[in-house]
Amino acid sequence: MTSEIMYAKNLPELLNRERQMFIDNHPRSGELFEKAKVNLLGGVPMNWMEKWAGDFPLFVDWAKGAHFMDVDGHRYLDLCLGDTGAMTGHAPDAVIEAIVGRIKNGTTLMLPTEDSIYVGAELQRRFGLPYWQFALTATDANRFSIRLARHITGRSKILVYNYCYHGSVDESFITLYPNGQAKARQGNLGPPVDPSITTKVVEFNDLTALEKALADKDVACVLAEPVMTNIGIIHPDPGYHLALRELTKKTGTLLIIDETHTICAGPGGYTALHGLEPDILTIGKPIASGIPAAVYGFSEIVADLVQKSIDIEDCDTGGIGGTLAGNALSAAAMRVTLDKVLTEAAYKVTIPLAARFVDGVNEVIHEFDLPWNVTSLGCRTEYWFRREPARNGQEAAEAIDTELDRYMHLAALNRGILMTPFHNMALISPQTSTEDIDRHTEVFREIVRNLVA
Repeated sequence: MTSEIMYAKNLPELLNRERQMFIDNHPRSGELFEKAKVNLLGGVPMNWMEKWAGDFPLFVDWAKGAHFMDVDGHRYLDLCLGDTGAMTGHAPDAVIEAIVGRIKNGTTLMLPTEDSIYVGAELQRRFGLPYWQFALTATDANRFSIRLARHITGRSKILVYNYCYHGSVDESFITLYPNGQAKARQGNLGPPVDPSITTKVVEFNDLTALEKALADKDVACVLAEPVMTNIGIIHPDPGYHLALRELTKKTGTLLIIDETHTICAGPGGYTALHGLEPDILTIGKPIASGIPAAVYGFSEIVADLVQKSIDIEDCDTGGIGGTLAGNALSAAAMRVTLDKVLTEAAYKVTIPLAARFVDGVNEVIHEFDLPWNVTSLGCRTEYWFRREPARNGQEAAEAIDTELDRYMHLAALNRGILMTPFHNMALISPQTSTEDIDRHTEVFREIVRNLVA
């Protein structure tokens, strides 16, 4: 019978072997990484790009659909897809045409285009909220929504879930420690204030803790993914969202649903699929097929409060907006993505393929009796190193094995498959094929067999 101890003995040797294989097979990426160190801090445009499983990041030549080519000439199945940003697949043809057309006619004007009207109407149809504003990232959409929530409620605090993910929102980098105290999350860089001053944090699926945290009526908003996605895929217990909505209404707390990752559930995300009724909804990443764009929408009541409480003369000094927000290029890309790419037909392809991925991983888990599980939401899947799916962030965090993660990622990469870094998530694009999924199962079986040999 396989156990953590049995494969832990084999892991250092396997990881060193995979590291050397990566170095040997990617000389050009290695050269470019060294060259980049001259002018780029750490040799990368963003420091988290150093955290990939290899000794240096791959440098990409081109990407199309579900695949990309690195500068050393290796072709990969991309199951990362920009960690949701390219969930539509790389460079969809319909989007390329619209983007090129818009670039030829101006990209940023500080003025609206007709595309924005289409986007607003389509977002209302999908998510049910009548009014929308544009941003460039989901982080900004969340920040702006929090500001507005504080403004119209007059309350200073927000509430998030332990090990949540909402981009780089300052207030969300907070963790519950074993003694029950909320403190800045490990790695939180230069927080402007102690996040426990601004934020309450509870475990997902713990209604008792949620009710207690909201009882003082000092929380402006709950900021929540409807399904947690960045610490594995953690589904809500039956009835949890109904209780969350009732508690927020009872305490006068606004409910912000962040659909940036959970748009994988369907064209209207988890909100439409399960009939959620948020006060504010935020989403970014895939809605413009990789062009920076995000949106945040309001209920009728919240929109009215915002309109009545903000003087137009002060609207540009409130910490909301940005010169490039709502630019013509983003609006054009969102319009064509919503109309032609991120459609019901696309999900009819991707969700069954994700189910096939889950079946393949489960088959290997059972074959080798691994104490792992695999979960999914729409076209998003993830395996985790614990026997049962976690119910909250703490349970998931306790099962993290950094070295095992690195081995699984690097071994897959050396065999032509890119998984999402930092966790074991795979996204399925409309261009992913059955053969691609079966190839992953084959590779997954091989690297597990080596692990337990």
